Amino acid sequence: MARLADMAGRIRQDDIALVRERSPIDGVIGEYLQLVSAGGGNAKGLCPFHDEKSPSFNVTPSRGLYFCHGCGVGGDVIKFIQEIEHLSFAEAVERLAAKAGVQLQYEEGGYVPRKDGGKRARLIEAHQVAAEYYAAQLGTAQAEPGRRFLMERGFRAADAAHFGIGYAPDEWEALVRHLRGKGFTDREMVEGGLCVEGRRGPRDRFRGRLVWPIRDVSGDVIGFGARKLLDRDEGPKYLNTPETPIYHKSSVLYGLDLAKKEIGRAKKAVIVEGYTDVMACHLAGETTAIATCGTSFGDEHIKVLRRMLMDQAEGRGEVIFTFDGDSAGQKAALRAFEADHKFGSQTFVAVQPDGLDPCDLRVQQGDAAVRDLVASRVPLFEFAIRSRIERFDLDTVEGQMKALDAVAPIIAGIRDAGRRKLYAVNLDRWLGIMDEQLVLRRVNEYMKGATPAPRSRPKADPNDPSLELERELLKMALQRPATLGPAYDTLAPDAFSLPEHRAVHEVILAGGGVAGAVAPLEWSARLRDLAPSEETRSLLTRFSVEPPKADGISDDTYSRALLARFMEVQLTGHVAALKSKLGRLNPVSEAEEYNRLFGDLVALEQQRRRFRDPGSQEW
Repeated sequence: MARLADMAGRIRQDDIALVRERSPIDGVIGEYLQLVSAGGGNAKGLCPFHDEKSPSFNVTPSRGLYFCHGCGVGGDVIKFIQEIEHLSFAEAVERLAAKAGVQLQYEEGGYVPRKDGGKRARLIEAHQVAAEYYAAQLGTAQAEPGRRFLMERGFRAADAAHFGIGYAPDEWEALVRHLRGKGFTDREMVEGGLCVEGRRGPRDRFRGRLVWPIRDVSGDVIGFGARKLLDRDEGPKYLNTPETPIYHKSSVLYGLDLAKKEIGRAKKAVIVEGYTDVMACHLAGETTAIATCGTSFGDEHIKVLRRMLMDQAEGRGEVIFTFDGDSAGQKAALRAFEADHKFGSQTFVAVQPDGLDPCDLRVQQGDAAVRDLVASRVPLFEFAIRSRIERFDLDTVEGQMKALDAVAPIIAGIRDAGRRKLYAVNLDRWLGIMDEQLVLRRVNEYMKGATPAPRSRPKADPNDPSLELERELLKMALQRPATLGPAYDTLAPDAFSLPEHRAVHEVILAGGGVAGAVAPLEWSARLRDLAPSEETRSLLTRFSVEPPKADGISDDTYSRALLARFMEVQLTGHVAALKSKLGRLNPVSEAEEYNRLFGDLVALEQQRRRFRDPGSQEW
C-alpha cells in the first residue's frame, strides 16, 4: 500500500491507469516467454521466475493479471515489469509508458513529490553522453596504456565494448568541453560528479584513466569507476564517482544490469571484489557475478540483492562471496558472515588457495578455473569457523579448548537445530578433541542465554473443506462479482476463518463490494491498489486467476450454492455457540435469559434450514 501511496504524490493515478490500459499484459509478457492458449482467452507458459518442466505460469488478459501456481508470484503488468527488470514501481510505470506512448504527468505534494524528475533525467543524460565520449576515446593513440592494461588481463576489444569501458583523456577539461558542447551546464557536471570545481571553473574528475561505466538495474549510467594508468598520477588506484543525486555507492552493485536476469533465473549471485573480476566471471560463464563500487558489502547491497534473488526464508538461493586468499580477504569474508542472518538464501565463500582473484585466475588458468573456483564454494558458516580455529595451536589441549570457546558461540547462533548439531559434530572433528558430547555441551551452554525464536503460527490444512469454501467464494467475488448479489456485501470480515482470507474480503468491501464492481481490468487494478500488503496483493492475484471448481455448473448457480453453504456454516457455528450457552443456564432461575436465547436458537435453526435449500431463496 505504501508503494501506491508513494506514487500518488508522483505520477498521476489517471496516467497509471492509462499505462495499464495501453499495456496488454499478454503482449508485454509475451516478449519474455512463449505463451500458449490455456482456453477461455487465457494463456500459459514456463515461469520466468523459477525453473519448471511444465507450464504453471498463467496470464489472464481480461483482468490484466498473471499468476504462477508453481512459485506463487503474480500481479499486474506493472508488477511484472518490476520483477522481471528489477525496477521500482515508478521506473516500471515509466518504462511501460515509454513503450505505450503515454506522456506521464507528475504531481507536487503527496507522499514523495517528484521535484527532482527533471534533474535526474538531465544527470542521467549527461552520464550517457560521458560514457559514449569515454568509449570513443579508448581507440585513440593516447589510450594505448589502457588498451595494454586490458589486453594483459585477457580482455579483447569486443569485451571492452560489451562492458562499455572507455578512456578519460589526460587533460584538465576534455570532458568539460564535450559536455558544454552538448548543452550541459557547469552546475550539472559538478552536481553529477563528472567534474570538480576548480579555481578557474570545473575540471574533469577522471584524467588519464581507464573508465568503467556504472549502471543502475535499469541500465542507466549513473557513475564511473576509473583505474590509474600513469605513474605520475598521485591519486588512488581506483577513483569512483562521489555521492550524487543519482549515485549512492552503498546500494550500487557493478554489473547488476547485466546479471539481474540470470540471478533471478538461477537464484544465485556471485559477489566479487572488482570490475575486472566481474568481467572475468561473465566471460568465463559465471554471468551472475557482481561487485560493490569502492565500498564493503553492506546492508543496502543486501536489500538490493535480495530483491534480485526474490530471496525467501526457504534457503533455496545461493549467495557466493569470492575473496582473495590473503588476510584482508578473510576479514572481508568474516564481515559477510556477520550479515548471513539477513539472507534467506544460503551463503557460501569461494577462496582460491593460491590467492589469485578471478581476473588473474582466468589469465593464468583459463575460463574453466574460474568456474571451478565458484563451484568449490564452502558454506559461510564453515569458512567462518575454520578461519577462527586456525588462530589457535590445536596440537595442545589448551589451544583446542580456547578454539572451542571461540567458535561455540558461532554454532550456538545457528537457528536450525539439525544444522547446529552437525556443525558441532564437525567442530569436534576439526579441533581433534574426539569427544562430541563435550562439544555439544559447550555449544548448549552458550545457547542458554539466547532468546528463543518466536513460534510460527501453525499452517492451515489446505484440504479443510471450510477453507476451500472460503477460497471458492472469494474467487467468485473477484472473478464473477455480479453473480453474488447484495448478500455477499453483508458478510462481516470475521466470517472468514483465516486472517489472509479476511484481508482479501476487507479489500473487496473497501473497493465498494461486489455491488460496486466495474470492468474486470479496472476492478482488478482497484483492488490491488487497496491491498494493505504484498501478501494480500499476491492472494488477490491468485484468487483472481485461479479457476473456480464449478464443474460445469453455471456461474449463477455455483455462486448461489457457495453463498448458501457459507452462510449455513456461519449459522451452524452460531447455533453451536447458543446451544453451549443454553446448556450453562438454569431454565428455572434464569428463565428470562433462557427463553430469550431459546427463541434466538429457533430463529437461527429456521434460517439455517432455508440456506440448505438455496433454490428457495431470493438473493
